[in-house]
Amino acid sequence: MDEYGKIVIVTQKTWLDLLIERFNTKEQARFYLEHQGISFTEYQNSNDVYYYSLRQLKQAIPRNQKFQVIEKAFLPNFLFNRNDLIVVLGRDGLVVNTAKYLDQQPIIAINPDISRIEGILLPFDASEFEQQLNRLNSGNASFTHISLAEAKLNTGQVLIGVNDIFIGHQSHQSARYVIKFRDLEEQHSSSGVIVSTGLGSTGWYKSIVTGAIGIVNGFRSAQMDPLNEWEFTSRWDANFLHFCVREPWSSKISGSNIIYGRINTNETLRIESQMPERGVIFSDGIEEDYLEFQSGAVAHIGLSDKKVKMVVKTK
Repeated sequence: MDEYGKIVIVTQKTWLDLLIERFNTKEQARFYLEHQGISFTEYQNSNDVYYYSLRQLKQAIPRNQKFQVIEKAFLPNFLFNRNDLIVVLGRDGLVVNTAKYLDQQPIIAINPDISRIEGILLPFDASEFEQQLNRLNSGNASFTHISLAEAKLNTGQVLIGVNDIFIGHQSHQSARYVIKFRDLEEQHSSSGVIVSTGLGSTGWYKSIVTGAIGIVNGFRSAQMDPLNEWEFTSRWDANFLHFCVREPWSSKISGSNIIYGRINTNETLRIESQMPERGVIFSDGIEEDYLEFQSGAVAHIGLSDKKVKMVVKTK
């Protein structure tokens, strides 16, 4: 491979790996499961299938090609090179967790276990990896691009979201902030704000929309057509974001007029924290990897200039 300096294979621990970490040995893990009346076989089988897929990937890499295997936990501190090829072997969430640390490097996402993993973001199995590698080398690979959200703080810190970005209180209790969108500005008390990408429109954002639609449909006349949450989903490469406020509270000092909106290209949603402690911004459900968002901090959330570049099956 001349175009790519290195292949980086991103892996994640299996259920059995995590159990062994907890109980120190496979035998102790087996004893714990069987003592709970749970079959150890399923854990062992899924573990075997995963590592068989990993061996397939390694065997398909040309002998003169540099490659490295890293585990998910090392992603925040790993330095990817611009000419790396990224291969993700795991569940859909691993693709999301990996993508936020990249800058246009192509991703081949591999489903290690098609019998157990749905794989919406995993178009290939391990047996197809060599073919996709050859297509990349010959310039015949097909790609799709995934839009990203970006939160920029007045401190200079930046956070990328592949699915969504959450702004609120660390405990998900009442968050206090001033929200400004276009010409409207309002003081809020809510459970936080979700800003969703097109990819994330079928995730956390969709669950919020589904709940809201369920309530509205319950009040609508039986003669009226019910709303459907799928009407609110977007393409992965959408050039806009959606935001929605969770559980807004109207009071003497807080309003509820800026609840939902579409953030177009070159627009941002401005949020100023009024939380003296435990205000946070995190992305893609990774709560432990957050930016502090205390009183005085200001965030501007909009589309990122970066996009995720994913290899897809040729039609």
